[in-house]
Amino acid sequence: MVRFTRRDMLKLAAAGVSTWSCSGWGPVVARAAEQLDRPRSCILLWMNGGPSQLDTFDPKPDHENGGEFKAIPTSVPGIQIAEHLPGIAQQMEHLAIVRSMKTKEGDHGRASYHLRTGYRPTGPIQYPTLGSLISNEYRGIQNDLPNYVSILSNPFVNRAAYGPGFLGPQHAPLVVGEGNRGNNPDGEFGAPLEVTNVQLPDGVDWKQAENRIDLLKFMEAGFTKERAGLPTESHQTAYDQAVKMMRSPAMQAFELEQEPVALREAYGKNRFGQGCLLARRLVERGVPFVEVALENWDSHQDNFTMVKNLCGTLDPAWATLMKDLSDRGLLETTTVIWMGEFGRTPTINQNTGRDHFPNAWSTVIGGAGIQGGQVYGASNASGMDVESHPVAVNQLLATLLGAMGIDHTSQNMSSVGRPIRLVEPEVEPIAELLS
Repeated sequence: MVRFTRRDMLKLAAAGVSTWSCSGWGPVVARAAEQLDRPRSCILLWMNGGPSQLDTFDPKPDHENGGEFKAIPTSVPGIQIAEHLPGIAQQMEHLAIVRSMKTKEGDHGRASYHLRTGYRPTGPIQYPTLGSLISNEYRGIQNDLPNYVSILSNPFVNRAAYGPGFLGPQHAPLVVGEGNRGNNPDGEFGAPLEVTNVQLPDGVDWKQAENRIDLLKFMEAGFTKERAGLPTESHQTAYDQAVKMMRSPAMQAFELEQEPVALREAYGKNRFGQGCLLARRLVERGVPFVEVALENWDSHQDNFTMVKNLCGTLDPAWATLMKDLSDRGLLETTTVIWMGEFGRTPTINQNTGRDHFPNAWSTVIGGAGIQGGQVYGASNASGMDVESHPVAVNQLLATLLGAMGIDHTSQNMSSVGRPIRLVEPEVEPIAELLS
């Protein structure tokens, strides 16, 4: 059942629906209600390695720390970003830049865990990653695809940062094109982004396959009964999910060749660009959480060449994603967040690089539930510290959950029998960012 909030009623009014209208409003209400009733989704663009904030979203062109890149205007007067993000500059009305992230972890593994779970890696509890948290919140939705899909992720720095933790294997991600292994282009758009081991073997039809599945279940029944536990449950969950996907027409989401060539080219002829296109196709089919990773932001050496090249991949993919979501009416229900595990030092080292820097850095959030076209917080003139409105990890994640309509104070039962809130300790979302 659709529940209309005050914001929803305003949207209906904007669509031409009047509460005192006597005729002609039925189809309009139906279309608007369908949009309002669509489950919220999140796309995380994960920048593994920690991107330089000064060379992306917090340029300092008038300071010696600013480096080589110029600042360019955006579609929002007064907001400037670095020159190698011209496409994103034209989408700024949909985005909010947070320039005042202040965190405490400068190690890749620990910082990744912190940003992706909301918790620092201490104690015996394995906390669920953000995608698993959201998957669990949407556990009642019937969908042939998993609630959490991770594209091009490379969890070698901290595998626990990408796992479901105490929520269990049913909320583990479906991993697509993991890492850069085997990342040699197989075609015009790079190596295919496909789910492995969900096709029937050659010469086996579905009747034969179902007989084999039934036989396997019979053979495993005794084993699973006598050896109940997480490893057994993980195996069973993975197998059941694979069989479900094998039978589902929803797997057509991975057939990117269905898209117009011009659109695929706009996203970029690389795996990250095609991953962003796949993310759109997945949220279009009701997947609540999709992440797409872009590797190699760890720019200790030759920072400016690395960042320029990476932005050449990032900018067209992200900008096209925002436009594509908007054109299809999906930006009303999809929140997009861009972040890595920390930023980079404002000072430039002897190798023309920037080092790890959690003291003052930037993230970007936009789309559904977010008031775009603004900058929240600020670093000082040198970029060495936060000057106003410092933002911690738990506050950022509370804001993301708030944008998705999820109560960040709700609790899950942990593996040690203690209820744990989605975001702790007590913190409120950033009201200025929420629409």
